[in-house]
Amino acid sequence: MASMVNENECGGETQSLEPQGPGRGAARWGSQHAGARELANLYSPGKRCQEWISVILCFSLMAFNLIYLLANFHQGHTWSILLGIVAGILTADFASGFVHWGADTWGSVDLPIFGKAFIRPFREHHIDPTAITRHDFIETNGDNCMLTIVPLANMAYNFLTLSPAEIYHIYPLYCYLYALAIFVTLTNQIHKWSHTYFGLPRWVVFLQDCHIILPRKHHRIHHVSPHETYFCITTGWLNYPLEKLGFWRYLEDLIQGVTGEKPRSDDLKWAQKVK
Repeated sequence: MASMVNENECGGETQSLEPQGPGRGAARWGSQHAGARELANLYSPGKRCQEWISVILCFSLMAFNLIYLLANFHQGHTWSILLGIVAGILTADFASGFVHWGADTWGSVDLPIFGKAFIRPFREHHIDPTAITRHDFIETNGDNCMLTIVPLANMAYNFLTLSPAEIYHIYPLYCYLYALAIFVTLTNQIHKWSHTYFGLPRWVVFLQDCHIILPRKHHRIHHVSPHETYFCITTGWLNYPLEKLGFWRYLEDLIQGVTGEKPRSDDLKWAQKVK
């Protein structure tokens, strides 16, 4: 099976697939692909409810913690705050790559609960990359919001229970954790913007052009089949060094050697669906 990603005349993404065998010509990338339709139909009301709850809790906790961070700010922390923010962004970028790599490469949609809830969107995205641009804010960001609820809740609890002196000493750490939480929360929104070629706010395009967040051209490298590189999707800063180190290939070889499982076998299965 041959697959490639091209840039159309408007700057958008087009993907072509050349299926082989009896179903030749039936499989297509995009929303009409048989696998994409089946995966989209697995999005359930229960999943939607989980996403709504996650978004509400996450942004409520984020606002609460921001108030306390501002109230406890001291100028003496300025440089450690800046360092913490950069470290938080880098950690979020690596975390996005690790989760993205894990969900793209291993597991199956058929896994109980976890498969349909969390692996399904990754399978759909490779078959229909622009489906994410049709998702609303809740569907786009619900899962990432869920990941940050526990650390944000712990931070809020500590702000309420620790003394001012104790907060002063851990303040730089909390700036790091808060920056990490913000960029983890925004990762899939940033990812969505990297697939959006019309109607983006100018400030988003500016951040992409400056590579402060994931640029569109940079992310297209990942969407060349078999989707085995450039997994970091928050800023993409770590993609080049991790690729040069062969980091993901080493992990895949290690896991395959121990378990015998072939990387991206489930991803390929969905891409080859013709009916």
